[in-house]
Amino acid sequence: MATKTKIFYFITKGNFGGAQRYVYDLATSLPKTDFDITVIFGEGKILGEKLVSAGIKTRQISSLQRDVNILAELQSFWNILSILLKERPDVIHLNSSKIGGLGALAGRLARIPKIIFTVHGLATNEDRPSWQKILIKFSHWLSMILSHEIITVSDSLKKEIVNWSGLRDKVTTIHNGLGPAKLFERSISRKEILGKSNDRFWIGTISELHKNKGLDYLIEAFTATVRALLGNSLGWSLNLVIIGEGEERARLEKLIKDKRMDDRIFLVGRVEDARSYLKAFDIFTLTSRTEALPYSILEAGLAGLPVIASEVGGIPELITDAEQGILVPKGNIEEIKKSLLFMIKKKEYRHLAGMNLKHQVQQNFSLKQMLEKTITIYNN
Repeated sequence: MATKTKIFYFITKGNFGGAQRYVYDLATSLPKTDFDITVIFGEGKILGEKLVSAGIKTRQISSLQRDVNILAELQSFWNILSILLKERPDVIHLNSSKIGGLGALAGRLARIPKIIFTVHGLATNEDRPSWQKILIKFSHWLSMILSHEIITVSDSLKKEIVNWSGLRDKVTTIHNGLGPAKLFERSISRKEILGKSNDRFWIGTISELHKNKGLDYLIEAFTATVRALLGNSLGWSLNLVIIGEGEERARLEKLIKDKRMDDRIFLVGRVEDARSYLKAFDIFTLTSRTEALPYSILEAGLAGLPVIASEVGGIPELITDAEQGILVPKGNIEEIKKSLLFMIKKKEYRHLAGMNLKHQVQQNFSLKQMLEKTITIYNN
């Protein structure tokens, strides 16, 4: 009987954002006949609960957290090294910047045969002081140098790092991919999200309430769109529905109140398995400041929704022309407004863009393709 390949996945936070979704999909989809899988994570519990329900082994390192704390980092490093020395996995697959550094160093000291680091995004693309970007870039580079293989989830990320010293022969792009998903019909979805169904026009998004997601841009543009349509019956029917939770809630609530949009813009918080309710929306938006290759647009595509998104990161690799959706310059509120007005008025275009994007996701961004390409790296 062939010996199973022992894989340990590491990720800093145990919440359920894009990187956690990636780990979950791989861990639960790899053939159990060939792979022995354990997922190790830090603060947060949603990922762990989902994995346990799916029958995947987990461990939690309580000292592992996103915020920088030297004592906590040393404790986390020792815990990781101890686990690797005791368990001797064949592969460790690291996800997120902090665990990338700690895990790659521990993996080298423990002489793990294969260390893989997936880049889900670069903090150097965020709005930060220059000195921070320099330090962060060095940290990213060190994590990648210590890894044997690097996976980027978009070609745009690969282009950013492939010329960094020592990385050229290590980097492979494997796009995020999705499998089939259960979708509830419109009235059920709307009732689940807001507690009631209505026949208004819903512009919506599924997004962490974080500065990087550009929700302030969306709120500003939505407000301008409503005011542009006040003399039109469409203007009275517009709602903006934002699914997700995060640190920006208070600031966004104040912005909504200042714009006098309390009765039109809804911050509904976290919704379990939110993608199942995407058919509640007429238009999906993601006006981020920075992205890699967001799962939310893949999910909106599978739901057949028309999408307006920022032209950042790997999004243009997914929405490749105007018949698949509308891309807008980052932070350009006027262009977001114009795009909303166009889509609201053009029902035929919404249908065309939604169907084209659905075909694009099914053909080129499937979970099957992501899984096969990742297994190839494990087996090389």
